[in-house]
Amino acid sequence: MSELLEKAKNYIAEKVGNFPKPEASITDVDVKGLNSDGMKYLAKVSVKNPYSTSIPICEINYTLKSSEREIASGTIPDPGSLKASDITLLDVPVTVAHSILLSLARDIGKDWDIDYQLDIYLIIDLPVFGNFTIPLSQKGEFKLPSFSDIFA
Repeated sequence: MSELLEKAKNYIAEKVGNFPKPEASITDVDVKGLNSDGMKYLAKVSVKNPYSTSIPICEINYTLKSSEREIASGTIPDPGSLKASDITLLDVPVTVAHSILLSLARDIGKDWDIDYQLDIYLIIDLPVFGNFTIPLSQKGEFKLPSFSDIFA
């Protein structure tokens, strides 16, 4: 009897492992502006849904790091759903407080940019399987606007 259960368990694990899953990628990260809260950034995430039904997105978690130090993090609860058999574009807004930007002055002063790593965790609700997390990560640098860019 235990052999039969083991075979059934292996069969199900194999079938679940071969099931198509949504795929995602970070397509762009840009500086969106400066306001009283801090520097605003916008990450664009492209998610491909292989299923013929829409899939709800439970939440999006993000962490922005610079020089191995977390400079912003947050959660976007219930951002909508993925379109059926299509690609959905999601916007992930991130704000870095002015006080944190000032603490990064050494990195900024060298080349007037901020080296970053953005980690995004897209948590979706797959029918039958439950919550499924798609981890995304991107490294790069933000070129900061000059004073002439701000006041032009």
